[in-house]
Amino acid sequence: MVAPPRARLLLLCCCVAAALLAGVAAAGGKHGHGKPRHTHTRRLRPGKGGAAAAAAAKPYPVNATRVEAIERQFTRWVRFMGAPGHSSYSRALNRALLPTRTLVVDRTPGAGDFTSIQAAVDSLPLINLARVVIKVNAGTYTEKVSISPMRAFITVEGAGADRTVVQWGDTAETVGSLGRPMGTFGSATFAVNSMFFVAKNITFKNTAPVPRPGALGKQGVALRISADNAAFVGCNFLGAQDTLYDHLGRHYYRDCYIEGSVDFIFGNALSLYEGCHVHAIARNYGALTAQSRQSLLEDTGFSFVNCRVTGSGALYLGRAWGTFSRVVFAYTYMDNIIIPRGWYNWGDPTREMSVLTCFSSFSNLLVSPIADAGLALLAPLGCRTVFYGQYKCTGPGANYAGRVQWSRELTDEEAKPFISLDFIDGLEWLRL
Repeated sequence: MVAPPRARLLLLCCCVAAALLAGVAAAGGKHGHGKPRHTHTRRLRPGKGGAAAAAAAKPYPVNATRVEAIERQFTRWVRFMGAPGHSSYSRALNRALLPTRTLVVDRTPGAGDFTSIQAAVDSLPLINLARVVIKVNAGTYTEKVSISPMRAFITVEGAGADRTVVQWGDTAETVGSLGRPMGTFGSATFAVNSMFFVAKNITFKNTAPVPRPGALGKQGVALRISADNAAFVGCNFLGAQDTLYDHLGRHYYRDCYIEGSVDFIFGNALSLYEGCHVHAIARNYGALTAQSRQSLLEDTGFSFVNCRVTGSGALYLGRAWGTFSRVVFAYTYMDNIIIPRGWYNWGDPTREMSVLTCFSSFSNLLVSPIADAGLALLAPLGCRTVFYGQYKCTGPGANYAGRVQWSRELTDEEAKPFISLDFIDGLEWLRL
């Protein structure tokens, strides 16, 4: 029997309404069963589609060097292999609170299970979904360590940051296995490419000397973290130029000591540094951060809360490596080494422009309703291409009076999203 037209129309409306409700429910339940998330920006995580996936899918530029192409290919592979949707990472997180295995590394043969950290890592299955603790006894381990993308849930625990040291001395100009310079990406003493990594009470060191200002190819990374959901507690990161490559993902640093000269905390991660001591060893001038956020839609940036900034030389708080670079210092003591201007635009004035100015400059090329809608969305934000802020900082270097006009002294409301674990969604994944 054929339903009358009115009945068919009613049935069609019901189906459309059900589909819309299902879509809304799915969107609301995507993160914590509809729990509202903080909205200082929309979250676009590495490996979760959106702008991050679109950026990863772009073809390599024609003029890219072989090293750059390899780095981009590897980063894309890490994003794919390490994405929570690729396997049962979310279920494994609930099972990984307690260690299932403990391995001991000791330089003395027979005193532990392994004599090198890399050997302990290589003993794990290629796909690891259970928490494994690698205890590294006191000593200096001169080796280069790399953790592959699918070896997740690894904890590396030293006998104390002053007693357990892993070190190597590669720089960007060091010739790699392919007979070409390995680049900054490949220079890391310790490279982490897997999710849910934890390090405690250990020192990561790049032994390359402090380069002279303007020297090329001298970047030497102590640790590179290229995966989501990593935590570092009571660790030291020692180097000169480009010490800590905070590459991508959400990361938490607590009670750590980070030492370097130029851009010694850099990358495009979303990271919270809490109770850390940042120490400059610049001979003349240097920069603490070089954050490389490239888009207003990217939810990345560095936040320093209850930290200390000390050292030598004249130091910028940050250089705008990315057009939309984002760094915030809150409740942080700053010694008198901070350059009064505070921030540097990397020689590109467009990085200090108002987003409204940028949008208005090309809005005349758009259809009028689209341009009007864009301005309406951006106006309440009052944002600039870079986002550099201070909040209730102290010390002789914290005087905001001399700062560049395109930085800001945050209000209570503006600072709120940056000063808690919510900045990195820590309550969802952080297990210490």
